[in-house]
Amino acid sequence: MSKTQVVIGLLGATLDSGKGSDRWQRWRPTVALCQHEDLLIHRFELLYQKKFAAIARTVIDDIATVSPETEVKLIEIQLADPWDFEEVYGALHDFAAAYEFDTDREEYLIHITTGTHVEQICLFLLTESRYLPAKLIQSSPPAARKRGSPGSYEIIDLDLSRYDRIASRFQQEQKQAASFLKSGIETRNAEFNRLIDKIEQVVIASSDPLLLMGPTGAGKSRLARRIYELKRARHQVKGDFIEVNCATIRGDAAMSALFGHVKGAFTGAINARPGLLRAADGGMLFLDEIGELGADEQAMLLRALEEKVFLPLGSDREVKSDFQLIAGTNRDLVALVGEGKFREDLLARINLWTFHMPGLRDRVEDIEPNLKYELEQYARRTGKRVTFSKEARERFLKFAVAREARWSGNFRDLNGAIVRMATLAPGGRITSEVVNEEIERLRGAWRAQPDTEAEAVLERLLGRESLNAVDLFDRHQLASVIKVCRESGTLSEAGRTLFTTSREKKKTVNDADRLRKYLARFGLEWREIR
Repeated sequence: MSKTQVVIGLLGATLDSGKGSDRWQRWRPTVALCQHEDLLIHRFELLYQKKFAAIARTVIDDIATVSPETEVKLIEIQLADPWDFEEVYGALHDFAAAYEFDTDREEYLIHITTGTHVEQICLFLLTESRYLPAKLIQSSPPAARKRGSPGSYEIIDLDLSRYDRIASRFQQEQKQAASFLKSGIETRNAEFNRLIDKIEQVVIASSDPLLLMGPTGAGKSRLARRIYELKRARHQVKGDFIEVNCATIRGDAAMSALFGHVKGAFTGAINARPGLLRAADGGMLFLDEIGELGADEQAMLLRALEEKVFLPLGSDREVKSDFQLIAGTNRDLVALVGEGKFREDLLARINLWTFHMPGLRDRVEDIEPNLKYELEQYARRTGKRVTFSKEARERFLKFAVAREARWSGNFRDLNGAIVRMATLAPGGRITSEVVNEEIERLRGAWRAQPDTEAEAVLERLLGRESLNAVDLFDRHQLASVIKVCRESGTLSEAGRTLFTTSREKKKTVNDADRLRKYLARFGLEWREIR
């Protein structure tokens, strides 16, 4: 089924004007575009200024004469100065944001022949950045000897790789996109902000798989959804966002959930099931904890990524699905490849763009802005606005950034703490008493948890075989030392923290040397740990 052809263009106050029968001897771009026999325009969205309404009515009548099948819709835009770049871009940006594009049924062409040069540039930029999901169409007048001819036209499909010297993003647009990915949270951690800026660049320019690595609760799921919403706003995806935690599915259930099955494929398969990969067609699939997938699922997924086809369970007919993949994991996939638990070719396929999400302990300066965000989310969900007293806020933030606050569950821990305090807040005000109770609850919960993060760090530094050769006593001590080292800026600072008591009894103090020698016992160096 062919798509409806829609042209969006500006009324040319000079080029499109004309009165009497003589106007047909002039080349008028908007009317002429509808005269081409090989270009059927079903609808023309004509942007105009109110003061040129008379010209617009004449153009509409003339289009009806030469192309009765073309519907013309007038859309008024208000411009005090069509040569003012900021004003023009703002007006056309607002039009693009409000227009209901239907790229499944309609194909759009942006006519850039009429209007001021500033208007033409703005239309180009909005098309290049995908605010207008369209191709450009440029029309030209006929040669002098062909008066009365509609002239010629050229359709331009913007390929950013061909126009990289002129295609650019406005700095403000980049900031808005990065802020969107951060859910509007004014994060302060410089490394995290650089990470988000890089992700923003990649997701707009690429449809290749993304790999988000980081500890549980670091925000991978939320970021994946924001990436999808950003790409959908730019008309880069049309389908749904499908999310699945691979750790929750196993065996036939995993195959069926991901790839679907036909009726009777296995005991209990009473009805056919399309599967999540098919549901993500045209959209985005987020596979969290991808390291938990079994070998068969990994092989099927690889083929689906490379060939856009796969076989549902029990079927002999291939199914097509074109989706963008975001994979998330808190495991070392390279190590899993070495252990034979993850396919090397699949890792190579999803490892093109890999981003490491830091845990909350590595972003303590972002706790305060996230505190505000979590309270806003609580108010949105419950309709109840809750605030901190000044003393309670200071007390919680002091604890939250202190070394004793493990935040082992990362932002899930923080979210849980805020929800509990907000729920218990008398009169919608979180008091110091409520904060103190929550601090004790968090301390107790963290004491009861094994320090899996420290164990993982030790394994990465020493390797599993070497780590198994270390006594449990030394392992716990070394884990504590490494934790202090990773939280310290220099070797000397870490040494002072670790040897606070014993250093006072020594006549000469060299904390850095003591720490260096201790680490050397396990074949470790400061730079490796940092």
